[in-house]
Amino acid sequence: MDPEKLKRLRDRYTDRGVFDDTTDPALVRAARDVQSPDGKRALPYSGVPTFLGLPYADSVAGLDIAAVGVPMDLGVSNRSGARFGPRAVRTIERIGPYHPTFKGVPKGHARAADIGDVPFRSRYSLEQSLEDIERFYSTLKAQGVRPLSVGGDHSITYPILKALGRDAPLGLVHIDAHCDTMGAYDGSKFHHGGPFRLAVLDGVLDPERTIQIGIRGSSNMFWEFSHVSGMTVMAMGIPAVIEKARAVVGDRPFYVSVDVDGFDPAYAPGTGTPEAGGLEAREGLALLRGLQGLEIAGADVVEVAPQYDPTTNTSQLAAQILFEEFALMTLGVDA
Repeated sequence: MDPEKLKRLRDRYTDRGVFDDTTDPALVRAARDVQSPDGKRALPYSGVPTFLGLPYADSVAGLDIAAVGVPMDLGVSNRSGARFGPRAVRTIERIGPYHPTFKGVPKGHARAADIGDVPFRSRYSLEQSLEDIERFYSTLKAQGVRPLSVGGDHSITYPILKALGRDAPLGLVHIDAHCDTMGAYDGSKFHHGGPFRLAVLDGVLDPERTIQIGIRGSSNMFWEFSHVSGMTVMAMGIPAVIEKARAVVGDRPFYVSVDVDGFDPAYAPGTGTPEAGGLEAREGLALLRGLQGLEIAGADVVEVAPQYDPTTNTSQLAAQILFEEFALMTLGVDA
């Protein structure tokens, strides 16, 4: 090794700490954003778990973004258990806080906190639970707070869209194995296979600004509504999908909803309706990052059922998706 180069390295880096180890302005800010008031970093395995290690708040006052748990799975058609999704995702540590693609720390660019779970009046009534969700998110909307949510089954997205799209219908980027535009099922129109049909019929979701990605499996005979209403339904091909997604939602506000069964069961086995042949984790993250610079009104990740996944792969992936959505809502707007 060149002795002069070695000397320069020793002069620059000997006894340097992790928070003063760079001169790149973006990395200097990132290091500052992850530093705690005592000059350290919080231990990832200590304290009370929250989504992405965000601070806990019992009020939305002063917040830009609120992370919310929605532990309700009364709308499932197959295996139950997504009610445990928020708790499982909160326990995942070491997600972020630095985003290498957007080169920043999302929580350093917005006032964000975990505000706990939606309070439910009943553990037995799906209809009441959907009303509770809509009421809760209407309060967030009224106070100008964008939600970042963890379900729960996919029926939770319907009341969220009702709350956020009441004044003007939203667009949608939807990653899933299923279109979730089914009609009434076993005598109920409220279930996790039909939230986007209901949202369109309620006038809170614009089908022509909706793209559904990763659709596959044995339920395609139920998705005519997606095609007739004007939704864009796609399977794979990530660069082309990103380009199409950006064209579909345009430059107006839209919502991002990610069902973990959009991913192949090899990456997300812990879900109620797994379908082989889905997205790889790498593909899904690339797709989300491709939405940089667009206007996101809110986002969710749903259908994590941790009891079917002893490896915690699904919860790990869900937490990473939540972080990607958080980054898009903060760092991604600077594109």
